Amino acid sequence: MTEITPEIVAEHGLAPDEYARVLDIMGREPNLTELGIFSVMWSEHCSYKSSRIHLKKLPTTGPQVICGPGENAGVVDLGDGLAAVFKMESHNHPSYIEPYQGAATGVGGILRDVFTMGARPIAILDPLRFGSPEHPKTRHLVSGVVAGIGGYGNCMGIPNVGGECTFHPAYDGNILVNAMTVGLAQTNKIFYSAAAGIGNSVVYVGSKTGRDGIHGATMASAEFDENSEEKRPTVQVGDPFVEKLLLEACLELMAGDSIVAIQDMGAAGLTSSSVEMASKGGVGLELTLDDVPQRETGMTAYEMMLSESQERMLMILKPGREQEALAIFEKWGLAFAVIGKVTDTGHLVLRHKGDVVGDIPVEPLTERAPMYDRPWVPTPKSAAIAAEDVPASRDLGDTLVKLLGTPDLCSKRWIIEQYDHLVGGDTVVRPGGDAAMVRIRETHKGLAVTTDCTPRYVFADPVEGGKQAVAETWRNITAVGGTPLAITDCMNFGNPQRPEIMGQFVGAIEGIAAACRALDYPVVSGNVSLYNETMGAGVQPTPAIGGIGLLNDYHRFASVRFKAPAETIVLVGETAGWLGASIYLREIAGREDGAPPPVDLAVEKRNGDFVRGLIQAGEVVTCHDVADGGLLVAVAEMALAGNEGATLATPDGAGQLHAFWFGEDQGRYVLGLTPDRVESVIDRARAAGVPVSVLGTTGGNSLTIDGANKATLADMRAAHEGWLPAYMAQQA
Repeated sequence: MTEITPEIVAEHGLAPDEYARVLDIMGREPNLTELGIFSVMWSEHCSYKSSRIHLKKLPTTGPQVICGPGENAGVVDLGDGLAAVFKMESHNHPSYIEPYQGAATGVGGILRDVFTMGARPIAILDPLRFGSPEHPKTRHLVSGVVAGIGGYGNCMGIPNVGGECTFHPAYDGNILVNAMTVGLAQTNKIFYSAAAGIGNSVVYVGSKTGRDGIHGATMASAEFDENSEEKRPTVQVGDPFVEKLLLEACLELMAGDSIVAIQDMGAAGLTSSSVEMASKGGVGLELTLDDVPQRETGMTAYEMMLSESQERMLMILKPGREQEALAIFEKWGLAFAVIGKVTDTGHLVLRHKGDVVGDIPVEPLTERAPMYDRPWVPTPKSAAIAAEDVPASRDLGDTLVKLLGTPDLCSKRWIIEQYDHLVGGDTVVRPGGDAAMVRIRETHKGLAVTTDCTPRYVFADPVEGGKQAVAETWRNITAVGGTPLAITDCMNFGNPQRPEIMGQFVGAIEGIAAACRALDYPVVSGNVSLYNETMGAGVQPTPAIGGIGLLNDYHRFASVRFKAPAETIVLVGETAGWLGASIYLREIAGREDGAPPPVDLAVEKRNGDFVRGLIQAGEVVTCHDVADGGLLVAVAEMALAGNEGATLATPDGAGQLHAFWFGEDQGRYVLGLTPDRVESVIDRARAAGVPVSVLGTTGGNSLTIDGANKATLADMRAAHEGWLPAYMAQQA
């Protein structure tokens, strides 16, 4: 038997006071298997010990919410007996160490979270953050991550319809790979994870257990150092073809009534799935590890409990239904084994080779996990930047072309084309617009889905940045005509033991909560990923937000592309010319400072409700929200999407030209209107108290501003679509 030394305790990520709590709970020294179970269940990744106290501040309920945070994924009501099931998670550390498998298994894990609830996945989205393009590892990481995401999702036959990809030196040593999945289920066939029924069978299904991924949860709960490459064995290895079989087998079994509870084996594998099921059900579990399907010989109890081998599920079946389930999983060629039973002891009891190798009370593993109110300091407020203090653009057209060819604003077609975004035949609005949209078969309904975050805003002001991340998903869903329903979040931050980092987290939560309340847009699921830093250098705070919205008629939607010449271009919302923390300031002026644009949530709601009403009434079919790069970039994206130029005029009283056209004021949309609808839209806007202004008309092969500044469609397209393929084609 391995002696439990302070060094072994430290290797398992437990602080001395936490280990003292283990001793108090157990009333004795734990053996190595028991120590491993405590270490993963009390890890940051599984217990949220630094964030739980603040996550409680988020609004999580509403008339549309069927299931909020706490289960595998959130569930919202779509009406007519249908529900959307969705969640976003991170696979940051694994993707930096082994980009292909790290990203692939991130997709696999989030897919299982959704179909564990009884939903068939219909869409995948991936927000990605990479380091500086000049960093020697960046190109390798981009290539591997994109290939891993595409390799897994494409094999599963689920369309990848959205996401983001940005670059900044803050991510040089710790990229962010987040994955979101949306699925559809019947409201009367939602499956939960609480174990029940004393004596019921505990059943293992899916792939066999190997030694891959051991300590994955612990690794994800620590910052990187110069030895991080040595953690490669903790990265799981995925097999999407097995996951496809598992998906179909689970949904076939779920069509009946034999399942009492079901849980994905994700982080911490068999440990977390069994503990969470027992804890939620207030019961105990007794497992016989000899019966766990194994693909390697001589596996110990410790290895089996902590393995994070992929494509596995744990379920509780009703009495006498084992043979029915076995027949289904054998048909799909998957492992199936009864490995234990539900007990009334409240303990997790593990047997191996005739001996009891673990006996732990379940409740302390979850309810008595450490919870810290870590010291934090607010982020100092940055001063607003006056437009006159920022160098003005000599030529708006030349500046626009330069911005369109920057890493953050360039086309991500090189990535999109490696993902199958049309598989299944239900993608109505493809990637590249504000929100993607997928139809719901046998109905007229569509789901709008998007992910957003502007880390430079959050870094400058976490509260405003948190508000903006939520508001931008709300705008993007609105811009296609959807009614926003709810969000999932993926909170990517640095080391929470540094007060300034904890202050970023607290501020972002405050901003997210305020936006969700103001917009009736609750948080129903999510993930926290901390310790995203290397050698003391943290990532930019990145609270990625995934939003979903409902279109009652998916035929009635708006897209970003200009549809025809002679349409009138109308701006909805006010422009003060806010250049603080903007792309213009960074890329043209060479500065990364200043306060980010303020988010007036009442204005967001007023302007968004107005725009959505126009789209749903069939008045508007061309719409784009104004975001990174400002107004002129938004118009350029519309022009490029429709291959239709425009003639623009700066409105009277607009102030400094570079601030008006490149400022990143919030709450704005650009509409393309047929001439017969301009007057009625403007009248309706005035009646609703919504500011609108006419910017110009579509037509031609260039954007011309005030008759003097011009950018041709050809030049814009070359810059916009050229940067990423050229970058990826360079030799490493």
